[in-house]
Amino acid sequence: MTPETDKSEPVLQIVEVSKIYLMGEVSVSALRNVSLDFRSGELVVLLGASGSGKSTLLNIVGGLDVPTSGRLLFRGRDLTLATDAALTEYRRRSIGFVFQFYNLISSLTALENVQLVTEISRNPMPAEEALRLVGLADRMHHFPAQLSGGEQQRVAIARAVAKRPELLLCDEPTGALDYLTGKLVLEVIERINRELGTTTLVITHNSSIAGMADRVITLRSGEVAEDRRNTERLSPSELSW
Repeated sequence: MTPETDKSEPVLQIVEVSKIYLMGEVSVSALRNVSLDFRSGELVVLLGASGSGKSTLLNIVGGLDVPTSGRLLFRGRDLTLATDAALTEYRRRSIGFVFQFYNLISSLTALENVQLVTEISRNPMPAEEALRLVGLADRMHHFPAQLSGGEQQRVAIARAVAKRPELLLCDEPTGALDYLTGKLVLEVIERINRELGTTTLVITHNSSIAGMADRVITLRSGEVAEDRRNTERLSPSELSW
């Protein structure tokens, strides 16, 4: 599949965003004047070594943190002017998070973990449908301790997509998984992007994952070192590392 350039308005715009953390008398620049646009339906891989700023950028995009300067616009709305309540609503309605560690509630089944999100969402898909989408139709009533790491991560993905988010943010989603299981999880993420058209950002230090993206952004020392489009998007099964 060859991605086409999208002429539509971006879903998300990052405009000259900087983030400075104060640690005692020392200031640390995590992001430096970063400007990026993300279009509807894109699958974007954000690459960078530890300390490059990629997690800080994802946290700002997800409304978990705010920039020191610059603007974040979601469908034209400036979120840097939003109240805490408005940011909470943005996270609840528009953002799906997938982290390296699954953050499932151990006393709830896979189905119940997903239902936690569907109960507070405006227009969710049924939890059963979300679990079928990630290939867990036969594991819905199992508890996390009865699931493998890859299955737990797929439950976490189902939980993230059940509320039909406009942005799916994945922070090192394969970081705690072995090679084969990691590829299965990437296949699920790719399927969500392809079938639901969810704009998807995957951050990773693993450059081999970049092949599955429409677009690859490399961060270095808090700055955008490269922003390129793949001429051909590979399926996760074609990746190796």
